[in-house]
Amino acid sequence: MKMSNGVEIPTLGFGTWQVNEGPEAEGAVRVALEAGYRHIDTARLYGNEWSVGKAVRESGIPREEIFVTTKIWPTDFFDVRGTFDEGLKRLGFDYVDMYLIHWPIPFQPKAIWQALEKIYDDKLARAIGVSNYGTKELAKLFEYARIKPMNNQVRYNPFHHDDELLAYCRDNDIVFTSYSPLNHGYRLKDPVLVAIAEKYGKTTSQVCIRWTLQKGTISIPKSTHPGRIKENADVFNFELSVEDMEKINALG
Repeated sequence: MKMSNGVEIPTLGFGTWQVNEGPEAEGAVRVALEAGYRHIDTARLYGNEWSVGKAVRESGIPREEIFVTTKIWPTDFFDVRGTFDEGLKRLGFDYVDMYLIHWPIPFQPKAIWQALEKIYDDKLARAIGVSNYGTKELAKLFEYARIKPMNNQVRYNPFHHDDELLAYCRDNDIVFTSYSPLNHGYRLKDPVLVAIAEKYGKTTSQVCIRWTLQKGTISIPKSTHPGRIKENADVFNFELSVEDMEKINALG
């Protein structure tokens, strides 16, 4: 998928929230890359940037072929550039593909976004954006943004989805990323999902991921189980019907 600045972002990514620094994170990212993922999502808050960077660097895959996103948490807003530089050092990269504000705070000063714009201007991030922003937070950001956010990463799955926000982002040329597309594993045995999964010969996890993709979003499922990591990537050889998409929409 192409962002507003022309940078391509892979539609399927690998999330690393609650994936522990060290062998767990390194191993999970390594398996994901071997399974074909080319989009890895991490964050300062996750505490695993070092392991993510190590797995990417040692994968043997050219750096430019892997899209890596990281984020800044509100407790670090007092020093955006210093926090970014530290994260870049932990990752072991010369640049990141996307840098996001992880969470909005009330009365967020425009200096925070301006610091991201400077990082983008300095070509240290190929794209910048936000996470967990609603329409009100985005509208406020638009008042002072010289560069509009290129991405908004939001919790989005069959049981929790804000389609008004999705439409708002689309109208403003902001790529929408669905995190927690599997709803943390809760309700994957829902009868509606089970029946649809059986119809296509897929798992309910694959159906949820496919649903987020067909909604026009980027999807970043997370798992530390090698089999499930590979299974979650096997979502491009089937298409949900309009009727089945509507059935899943009704779950939210």
